[in-house]
Amino acid sequence: MKHTDFGRMPCPIARSLGKVGEWWSILILRDAFYGLTRFDEFEKSLKIAPNMLTRRLAGLVEGGLMEKRQYSTRPPRYEYVLTKAGRDFKPVLLAFIAWGNEHLAPEGASLLVVSRETGKPADQVLVDARTGLAINDEDYMFAAGPAANEMMKMRLEDMGRRGVQ
Repeated sequence: MKHTDFGRMPCPIARSLGKVGEWWSILILRDAFYGLTRFDEFEKSLKIAPNMLTRRLAGLVEGGLMEKRQYSTRPPRYEYVLTKAGRDFKPVLLAFIAWGNEHLAPEGASLLVVSRETGKPADQVLVDARTGLAINDEDYMFAAGPAANEMMKMRLEDMGRRGVQ
């Protein structure tokens, strides 16, 4: 089955999904944040078929989220490390944790984000770095950026007319 190429779409959500929208890719990135770097570590952690893991790692390398580095020549062995773009994915994973704990964990949270200093759980909220204010539906909305195409502008105008923003 051929997948749609989201990389050419003007929407940043679609483009992001084009790079990491497949669940194995997100779980590989999660494990990379846990410190895993080697093929066999990912394979063991995820219980994923080697051919699937090979494809997903190649996609993350091609997408610029991971870098493939040789650590042994005989036999050739590689490790996969996060690039800056990969490390910048961490807030997305943090959002997954918060949302999953809030809506999908009736038994309670299995993973928390805690302060290194106090060990207390964080109360995660998305904030505007310039103002320090929490980004919420009452005070913030979607707006067309400088590279928005006509479809994006029309979609946002329609949202405004319906009072969705």
